[in-house]
Amino acid sequence: MNDPQPSAGAALDLDVLVIGAGIAGIYQLHKLRIEHPDLRVEVVDAAGGVGGTWYWNRYPGARFDSESYSYAYFFSKELRDDWRWKERFSGQPEIEEYLNHVVDRFELRPYITLGFRVQSATWDETSRSWSVRTADGQERRTRFLVTAVGLLSAPQFPIAPGREEFRGIAHHTALWPAGGVDFTGKRVAVIGTGSSGVQITGAIADEVASLTVFQRTPNWCTPLNNTPMGDEEYADISSRLDEIHATLMGSFAGFVHQFQPVSAFDVSPEDRHRLYEQLWEQPGFAKLLGNYMEVLFSPEINAEFSAFLAGKISGLVTDPAKADKLIPKDHGYGVKRPPFEAGYYAAFNKPNVDVVSLTDSPIERFTPTGLIAGGTEHEFDIIVYATGFDAITGAFDRIDIRAGEGQSLREYWEYGPHTFLGMQSPGYPNLFFIAGPHSTGGNVPRAIEGQVDFLTGLLTRAVSHGHERVEVTPQAEVAWTEHVLKGVEGTVVAVGKDWAFGGNTPGKKLAYRHYGGGIITYSTRCAEVVAGDYAEFDFA
Repeated sequence: MNDPQPSAGAALDLDVLVIGAGIAGIYQLHKLRIEHPDLRVEVVDAAGGVGGTWYWNRYPGARFDSESYSYAYFFSKELRDDWRWKERFSGQPEIEEYLNHVVDRFELRPYITLGFRVQSATWDETSRSWSVRTADGQERRTRFLVTAVGLLSAPQFPIAPGREEFRGIAHHTALWPAGGVDFTGKRVAVIGTGSSGVQITGAIADEVASLTVFQRTPNWCTPLNNTPMGDEEYADISSRLDEIHATLMGSFAGFVHQFQPVSAFDVSPEDRHRLYEQLWEQPGFAKLLGNYMEVLFSPEINAEFSAFLAGKISGLVTDPAKADKLIPKDHGYGVKRPPFEAGYYAAFNKPNVDVVSLTDSPIERFTPTGLIAGGTEHEFDIIVYATGFDAITGAFDRIDIRAGEGQSLREYWEYGPHTFLGMQSPGYPNLFFIAGPHSTGGNVPRAIEGQVDFLTGLLTRAVSHGHERVEVTPQAEVAWTEHVLKGVEGTVVAVGKDWAFGGNTPGKKLAYRHYGGGIITYSTRCAEVVAGDYAEFDFA
């Protein structure tokens, strides 16, 4: 990377170090380069390229579940004008290309170091700095440390023994080889039916000799309804991007879809069913976020819409036994972030595609030729681990983050995270999180946009006053944590105990790690803090 002149009197390597070169880290770097070109800023990432999620998740079928133009950066009109998305929901290759385009267009690459896997970060109170180290001995000493490590970036595998004994090809979807995998004529196992499992199943079903999908619990999958973007439609969207951006930032979850303006209880069951049919044909998250808001808060309406979806699944999958396995029985629609399918249900109509319930037939062990589940031995040429992530806090747990000789962040969050705005915890000064626990989600770039802007403002407040130390107060952390946990009570999400609670990770304490209040509420609270001159933080 370039070596900007050090700040006056500083004995540190950097003023700001950002961990993670995904969509959040790239934006944070750009924001700091624009607003504080005098600061020494570096982004580090373990990967061999930029892109974060879209560098690692190269598996067939990987793509957006939010409209491409709504996921993109909005900070530059020139960028918006010189990039044209090809599909409504673009695939991984185009997304990775876009993020590399952004890095090069704004000359950010000299400030990014790749192949830098952070092993530890230790705070030194005397120098008021963080020492960040890798396993191979590299080190950076920085005044401020910003983590942009991603919500879903710590892949996890089945706990059954013998995985390393398998002699065939095996890959986790989040660690997919850049050269790809040839599935032609192969006997394939896909373990997991979250978003990645649903996407890859639909993508490879026509290529394989046989495909067995091992499913712990089914998900409510609805059609993605992806289409190419015609010139006329794209020109219309491009002419309204400022308006669209305002709509996204003023929405519940940062998507283009808006909840119905009326209550589900103010219309007849027949009218509700007509809306459900319309939503089924609409793209992406319209099924959830263009629905009645009661689908998230009323067990009655949620059950009604879930029954509608069950009927659709039964109509798509011709084998009643397979269809029954693919219909969730333990949760309603929206309790978990719903996957979107393109050919997933149709795949199970092929005679060479089957689904095995891991509830009825758990994986006992892996073998050199496959695996044993429920006493039955299955032989495969390829095993795909679509087994998800140790979500939200998992990437933090894989770094030994300590405030001097004190408690590690992993220990501090063991029974559930405690943060202020999902961006800092007391006891860890000058350490900030983008997309950290108890921050808002949804369409992730729209969620992190406000967080990056807030953190940049906070750092501006510190450096402009000559402060070297910023730490949130315990009182602010307690109040925000109570707000987060109270807000999830009474929602359909609270009964699911999915990855937002750690329910998909064996041994992880169940605790809500996300924020369900939506972007508007979250942004309002951030604005209040700014208006109050960051009174929730101590500066020194």
